[in-house]
Amino acid sequence: MVEISSIPTAASLTARQVDAWCPGLVSGDVPHGEVFAAGNEGAGAALALALALDRMAARSADGASAQAQEDRMWLWVQDREALRRSGRPYLPGLPRALRHRLVHVAARSAEDALFALEEGLRCRDFAFVLGEVTGNPRALDFTASRRLSLAAERHGVPLWLVRLDASADLSSARMRWRAQSCASPSPRWNPQAPGVPSWQAELFRARRHPPGTWVLRDDGRLVAERAGGIATIAPSRFSSHHAQPVQARG
Repeated sequence: MVEISSIPTAASLTARQVDAWCPGLVSGDVPHGEVFAAGNEGAGAALALALALDRMAARSADGASAQAQEDRMWLWVQDREALRRSGRPYLPGLPRALRHRLVHVAARSAEDALFALEEGLRCRDFAFVLGEVTGNPRALDFTASRRLSLAAERHGVPLWLVRLDASADLSSARMRWRAQSCASPSPRWNPQAPGVPSWQAELFRARRHPPGTWVLRDDGRLVAERAGGIATIAPSRFSSHHAQPVQARG
């Protein structure tokens, strides 16, 4: 005999599946996310870094794992075409807490980049892995995407894969974004000063969240504006750089 209370209702299932994304929201899943962006701007890598840092800040908010998060290295893999279009990571443009912890891999092809990404995900000493692959290479099919998801989940290392100048094909990524730069709000005190870094981010597919579009900006903390309200997280040692575009030239 099965008790009625033990059977999940449609309403309860729907409630779990339609929670809107907001900064600082961390689910039990180890994320495998994709970010689609143009290759002539740094919006894709900036959003990927923002999501990675947001997750680190949220998970270390209690202070228990703060030191471990602070000391772990992170991996950035680029294929040859991504390197040509966006350049190598510019260390002074990275968040200060990450500059001394970067491991960069320049791969000759998409196949080599995918191999490096999967090997990186097998290393539990990495805080997270970021990749940049251009276009829709044959090597990055659903099977390859599934291998990356399984490696991230099995070893507990988050992955954000930036897809430069690519179309959204089949993928097992848990969250899929489109990112592009947008205008910064006018400075409050000095109209001639540069505005805070801002970009538009569209979540068009997610396992646990409905689609939505936000304007993300760094105004001392990560701010996500959308119709119906503003979601923010409190400042942390990571958040001051969350929305800072990655200058990858040179």
